[in-house]
Amino acid sequence: MPFMSSVIIYPANRLFGEVRVPSSKSYTHRAVILASLSEGVSRIFNPLFSRDTLATVKACKAFGASIMEKRGEEGEKLLEVCGFGKIEPPEDVINVENSGTTLRIITAVAGLSPGVTVLTGDDSIRKRPMQPLLDALQQLGVKAWSTRDNGLAPIVVEGGGFRGGEVTIRGDVSSQFITALLLVTPLGERDCSIRILGDLVSSPYIEITLEMLDLFGVKVEREDWGFFIPATQRYNPVNFYIPGDFSSAAFLIAAAAVTESKVKLLGLKTDSVQGDARIVDIVREMGAKVSDCESGIIVEGKGELKGVEVNCRDTPDLVPVLAALGACAKGVMILEGAEHARVKESDRIHGPAVELVKMGVKLEEKKDGMVTCGGEEIKGGVKVESYGDHRMAMALSVAALKARYPVEIKDAECVDVSYPGFWNDFEKLGVKIERRDDGGFG
Repeated sequence: MPFMSSVIIYPANRLFGEVRVPSSKSYTHRAVILASLSEGVSRIFNPLFSRDTLATVKACKAFGASIMEKRGEEGEKLLEVCGFGKIEPPEDVINVENSGTTLRIITAVAGLSPGVTVLTGDDSIRKRPMQPLLDALQQLGVKAWSTRDNGLAPIVVEGGGFRGGEVTIRGDVSSQFITALLLVTPLGERDCSIRILGDLVSSPYIEITLEMLDLFGVKVEREDWGFFIPATQRYNPVNFYIPGDFSSAAFLIAAAAVTESKVKLLGLKTDSVQGDARIVDIVREMGAKVSDCESGIIVEGKGELKGVEVNCRDTPDLVPVLAALGACAKGVMILEGAEHARVKESDRIHGPAVELVKMGVKLEEKKDGMVTCGGEEIKGGVKVESYGDHRMAMALSVAALKARYPVEIKDAECVDVSYPGFWNDFEKLGVKIERRDDGGFG
């Protein structure tokens, strides 16, 4: 996608057509890393090629993995990954750019390296909390610290392997910390027990991690929301097809739900373990129709939704798009349980609240969510901020469909993080979009 500073989204009453949704970012990250940790060649079919996943690919290459883009027998894209065998210390600083998943997991992987690894990223990444993971790595015998001594990147890891034993870690900040530990502790010298302190947020992402560990031949025993990991295991190379991504598809599902539309989304299965598949049940409860078909799902909107109450503890990535749905729905929409959404790529509670108010939406921001009072016309005719956050940009585009006047969204290219083709797919479904790099509205 060519560089653009902003897009202008024009109101739309009806969407129609079909789109193949992006491949799962969460599965692609895990598949690339586990294949890199394997001894042998894995083939990852239908991977997501986005800014975030490419950051993971580059990081794994820095440790010695060979990763090549190829074409399958039917011309489909795939990644062929030849694992480390013996992990090498990176020759340079690893820049994860905007990818929190890459930062958290690769920090743990660096503990396996015989040398010193330095990890950093963009401005947003250098604000993402890391201290719980650093403390956990120290408990496992790996020295890891923040260069600014504030629990934030840049991070230095002095590796050499994991001794194992018992480790405790908070569960209320990010499930990525637990995923990172689960991926590396099977390679430790001794058995490991992971004990989670407090509530565990975003638990469906842990389910994805456990599914992938099993696929690659590693065994983990669950103890409530703690885990026992036998030591000295090895990852086996596999062939794996990456499923469609509900986190990205949520914005197309929402767009169809708020308009009088019939949209087919290819590559999705409603029985997915992905936590954000919950968007299907939410829009159904709000009044849209979602049905399965052989190749995906069909979303039918009536142009009128009702507000509902949603606890977002396990689905913080849905907060921006649910805020947009609430802005378009009649009555009150309550989002709660998502205080951890404030420490994502942006503050995903405050950001949507500020920008939707600019568009004319009535809402009240809460510590762990928000309350929207929809049903009145969204005025639009304004320029809104994406905060460089892909999910913010896509969520605001959904609300813009119901505005009276066009809405300009700044930093529109940030969708490259997870859904590089989003603006093209939006247009394919019938949305009028004007791309700008000259400042847009005055």
